[in-house]
Amino acid sequence: MNNVSQFVRKEDIQAQASLWISKLDRGLSDEEMQELTRWIHRHEENHRQLLQMAAFWDNLSVLNELSALFPLDSLSVQEPRRKKRFAIAASISAMLVTSALMLTQQSWLPATMGMAGYQAQSFTTNVGQYDTLTLSDGSTVVLNTASKLIIDFTPEHRKLILESGEANFDVAKDPSRPFTVHVGDNTFTALGTVFNVQKNSEQAMELVVTEGRVLVVQGDETLEDLAKAISTNVGTTGNATIVASGQKAQIAPNVRAPIVQLPTQAIEKDLAWQQGMIIFEGESLTKALDEVSRYTATEFEIVDSSIADIKIAGFFKAGDIDGLMDSLHSNFNIQATYATPNTVLLSAAQP
Repeated sequence: MNNVSQFVRKEDIQAQASLWISKLDRGLSDEEMQELTRWIHRHEENHRQLLQMAAFWDNLSVLNELSALFPLDSLSVQEPRRKKRFAIAASISAMLVTSALMLTQQSWLPATMGMAGYQAQSFTTNVGQYDTLTLSDGSTVVLNTASKLIIDFTPEHRKLILESGEANFDVAKDPSRPFTVHVGDNTFTALGTVFNVQKNSEQAMELVVTEGRVLVVQGDETLEDLAKAISTNVGTTGNATIVASGQKAQIAPNVRAPIVQLPTQAIEKDLAWQQGMIIFEGESLTKALDEVSRYTATEFEIVDSSIADIKIAGFFKAGDIDGLMDSLHSNFNIQATYATPNTVLLSAAQP
């Protein structure tokens, strides 16, 4: 039998407590409720850190709401405020597990993370799904299809990890806490900016900046170094590059393509996914189908090599396979045949 206890850092417990507060806000499943109960009883520090999150609301009169949820008849209103806070905390401690479902409907819970500066969450979208997120600092993120984003905010930094897919970031200004998105081997750091990152692989990705500036760094850099670098006015130096509003940067393994200035129409094309659209302007059928495949579980197979390089142009609704097939037939004389419900064979239409 193993009697060795694993050491857990206080920072890790705080992050877990922030995550539980977020889960309580959106509602716990029965399985999550059991998991929370086990987590609370696993260590006294877990319980204490969760309660401290509520204490940050002392300056916003939230303790009055807690008093309504957990009445303390024996508590005198003349008692010092500090004693009142801990008495309320003790009441919460005794009733937290059994009353957790009551807390799920309290709108002030997510903001507790904002007050404390902590937020630890992960978000995932399925194929063909989009999601708009409002973070604890006021920033907004739009997640594209088949994407996964991890949030790790502390009072010192705003760190995010885009593990897969694509996301558009509208960053709330906070000069004291740079906003850094880690994507594969690269970091994208901003202060108050709107930018879009698409991850194609661990080394290959695209960045489009529509407002402000983004510092792109290849390799490992400390958050302090990133904060210092973003405050400078340098363009490209060493392993760091500044990408400004209206510019696009493509990153491939060991290669940084030149930064290009995009016309408005090109930016709208790159970001059309936020309106649920895909725009093609002369891409080959092969490349166009690769893009379409991001938004559907349907697989495409070009069985006639003569159509592989046909240039495709037009507006298409993401995920609308039937509409796409109709358009290919009427505009490009391409025949679509369903080999299975999720497999489409494409060939030149017979005369």
